Amino acid sequence: MTTLEIIDQIHELILEDCWISAKSIAGQLGFSRERVGSIIHEDLDMRKLSAKWVPKFLNADQKCQRCQSSEQLLEFFRRDPNEFLSRLVTMDETWLCHYYPKTKQQSMEWRHSGSPSPKKFRVQKSAEKFLASIFWDQDGTLLIGYHPKGHTNHTGAIEGHFEGKML
Repeated sequence: MTTLEIIDQIHELILEDCWISAKSIAGQLGFSRERVGSIIHEDLDMRKLSAKWVPKFLNADQKCQRCQSSEQLLEFFRRDPNEFLSRLVTMDETWLCHYYPKTKQQSMEWRHSGSPSPKKFRVQKSAEKFLASIFWDQDGTLLIGYHPKGHTNHTGAIEGHFEGKML
């Protein structure tokens, strides 16, 4: 078998399964791990990259809404920074899940050296999860609430905790 045929076979295996290991390719084709690695890196000019974690995928409307909200908050801050900070309460929510995500090593895939890194969104399905809502102001954490899957958080129910503050 010529070197070009070997290179094509290895490339085809990688195109079929971008998560395949060089060790697995070597076992399937009967070559040494070192020879397969050399062909992948030198002849195919490929490397294995981990997915880049990104917090969330936002559509165009969500991006626009975040820009408008940010501009409004900046305007409030410009009027009176001290008043703004003393009255501001902010919150964030996060899902806490019971699952075992893929490790960085498990999510690595073969890519050509000029290719961008793969992306992996932090959205994972889980049988057991709950929503944690955290509220804080300039002085620190005010409240942490936990809500089971299937229940919604209504900020109106907790507004009494933050009289005189902006939610």
